[in-house]
Amino acid sequence: MQTKIDEIADGIYRLSTFVPEIAPPAGFAFNQFLVLGDEPLMFHTGLRKMFPLNRDALARIIPPEKLRWIAFGHYEADECGAMNEWLAVAPNAQVAHGQTGVMVSLNDMADRTPRILANGETIDLGGGKRVRYIDTPHTPHGWDAGVMYEESTGTLLSGDLFTQLGDNPALIHGGDIVGPAMAAENLFKYSALNPDMGSTIRNLAKLAPKTLALMHGPSFAGDGAAALTALASEYDRLTASHRAMLAEAA
Repeated sequence: MQTKIDEIADGIYRLSTFVPEIAPPAGFAFNQFLVLGDEPLMFHTGLRKMFPLNRDALARIIPPEKLRWIAFGHYEADECGAMNEWLAVAPNAQVAHGQTGVMVSLNDMADRTPRILANGETIDLGGGKRVRYIDTPHTPHGWDAGVMYEESTGTLLSGDLFTQLGDNPALIHGGDIVGPAMAAENLFKYSALNPDMGSTIRNLAKLAPKTLALMHGPSFAGDGAAALTALASEYDRLTASHRAMLAEAA
């Protein structure tokens, strides 16, 4: 395996490791994102066993010890498996996450005390970069789920939303990312379907992001609001279908 580096927005780098053995023949990519600034932030830590690959890749951009913030969408191995390895190499780094994630998991699992972020709270990274934390409970899964929005570039660090298979380009300009996401949903059935899912995603669409930084799949440059609105509609459809199946079974 190797970890590829690409700048997907001004000062935001994608570190991507493709694993062909997962969901063959298409394979599956794991992406981390480094947001530069006076206080650099890494969104997703990667799997613990991938830490050497990601550390060496990040070292080609900045010294790993310069990391100040470590964030992710929810508590899960590919999101934060290497959290403590990063804390060990970056002595001034601190994990930042929403209240639920900190209360349920991170107060115990992080080697240093994490920072609780309120819904809508921002961290000024310096150098013109500001990231805003947004709670998205159970969307697409995890009670503690959330995303981050980098305000200067209009980049939504969207976590597992729009997950898709394959070894994709680092950045695509326009095109369909909803269809491939629904194909992955049909295969993995990874989303916690719930009545609020569509409205949660539509609230993200109000940000009108210019770039969507996918954890599994290509980053997307274009009409982020339209893509998020279309994704919300697909989840409304799935949720309604699921409710109908439960009602029929009852």
